[in-house]
Amino acid sequence: MRLNWKKLFRNTSDNTSVSASSTSSASADSSRGRAARRPLVILLAGVLAMVLVVGGVLLVRQHSGVDFQLAGASAGGVVNADVGKHGVEVTAPDGESLHGAEVTVDGKRMPVRSTGRHLTVGLNGLHDGTHELKVASEGSMFGGSELTRRLTVDTTPPKLTVADTEGRSLRGPVTVKGRAQDAAEVTVAGRKAHVAKDGTFAVTLPRPPAEATAVATDEAGNTARADAVITVRRPELRAVHVSGQAWASDQLRKPVLKLLKEHKLNAVQLDIKDELGEIGYDSEVPLAKKIGAAKGYYDTKKAIKEIHAAGGSVVGRIVAFRDPILASASWKDGHRDRVVQTPDGGPYGGGSKYGSLSFTNFADKEVRQYHLDLATEAAKLGFDDILYDYIRRPDGKISTMSFPGLGKTSPEDSIAHLVAQTRTVAREHGAFLGVSVFGVAVTRPKEIAQDIGKLAEQTDYIAPMVYPSHWAAGEYGVSDPNSHPYPITKKSLADFVKKTRHTDAQIVPWLQDFSLGVSYGDAEVAAQIRAAADDGIHSFLLWNPAVRYHGGALKPME
Repeated sequence: MRLNWKKLFRNTSDNTSVSASSTSSASADSSRGRAARRPLVILLAGVLAMVLVVGGVLLVRQHSGVDFQLAGASAGGVVNADVGKHGVEVTAPDGESLHGAEVTVDGKRMPVRSTGRHLTVGLNGLHDGTHELKVASEGSMFGGSELTRRLTVDTTPPKLTVADTEGRSLRGPVTVKGRAQDAAEVTVAGRKAHVAKDGTFAVTLPRPPAEATAVATDEAGNTARADAVITVRRPELRAVHVSGQAWASDQLRKPVLKLLKEHKLNAVQLDIKDELGEIGYDSEVPLAKKIGAAKGYYDTKKAIKEIHAAGGSVVGRIVAFRDPILASASWKDGHRDRVVQTPDGGPYGGGSKYGSLSFTNFADKEVRQYHLDLATEAAKLGFDDILYDYIRRPDGKISTMSFPGLGKTSPEDSIAHLVAQTRTVAREHGAFLGVSVFGVAVTRPKEIAQDIGKLAEQTDYIAPMVYPSHWAAGEYGVSDPNSHPYPITKKSLADFVKKTRHTDAQIVPWLQDFSLGVSYGDAEVAAQIRAAADDGIHSFLLWNPAVRYHGGALKPME
């Protein structure tokens, strides 16, 4: 309602004016004048009442604070843990200021941060339940402004538990189950789960991921997280080593296929990249093509199909950091950080054992990516396992070596991290990951940067090379390990079992099927297999660089 003050006062003057010519009759008309002014008094009283009423409306409107805006709480005034930590924000209308405003919760003054029209109220420390928030400004010509809101503080996240899950295959679906009390929504690895009234939930993932995080969210927006432990154990593995060139030879390939068909083996370890740095098939990895590493000795798809048809799986071995092809090409092209160096910047040779430019630098990003790319390609091609070898620093005094890019990270941690990265990409494409390690690494992790405890947390299985011929006299109390394959194998593997007990990693040992100083035949190979079994290990990989194996040491699998 708008009041025309000029018109109001003009009308009032006209009604009360007295002319000079009528003064003589003033007395006579006095009673009549009083009667005429009575409506005017009533009118003025009404106008003043209207003004007061209008003013009252303005004051009430100003006092109610309806123009205030409250941000941070939900539409229902619910404050969750995150909001409670960062506070709620009160915003005044344009032209108004909240500077100096008094804020109380349940009558108690609260700390605030004010920036003109905006005021942030900290609610940290409020107990769960209903509270009354009041914001009172200093006032204006019509009086102070006040905002009153009831807030419900709910900072309690849902109670989330996820059941351990064991999948049957890396290439098939897996269902993750759990319970989330008071949760409105649950996701696992980004997929929404069905939540029943009692809080139980289930979600089916197309493949078992290396890691899957469950997130439960309640109506207030509080969240709880839990890692879903999904274990897919590598089935019993009994394999023999076959190089890329050996697979191309009928004379060497056919006996291996025969052992598969007789059920004495259930897998073939086929080289992807060997100790020379050669890739056995025609790899499409750009760096492999650039440096001439891809040799194309065998057709990958054909080889995998043939092994699968014979009843076996295919374990693809990648010799990692012993790589003369990559080391030489990198040094020549000026990419010298890819190579393990001496402290003075020269290429590390490791004495006469390996020769100069034999080892690439595990800490270099390009070298690491090369192996991640090879592992990804192999898993996509259909290799059932990726098995690292030479995933270590050169043996020798670490003071004689330099690893550009390593920084403050330990060699052991750097290598374990690469294994974790590889497992993620291998698992994504349905392949298991194994890591070949020195037998001495279980008790001497810094000798070649292979920390068995750390590696076991990042891989599906550890493959210790416990060849009796490689142990020194007196190791594990065995005077001549090469001549006593059973005790040295059993005692050394017992340490690996103990070291990996806290993890889900299995032990798949490399066993000796070659002669070095002592002649090895069926009996010696069988003794090692029996020693592993007595430690509870029924998987194994046989090594013979000549790719000729003693089938008489192997019993058909049940």
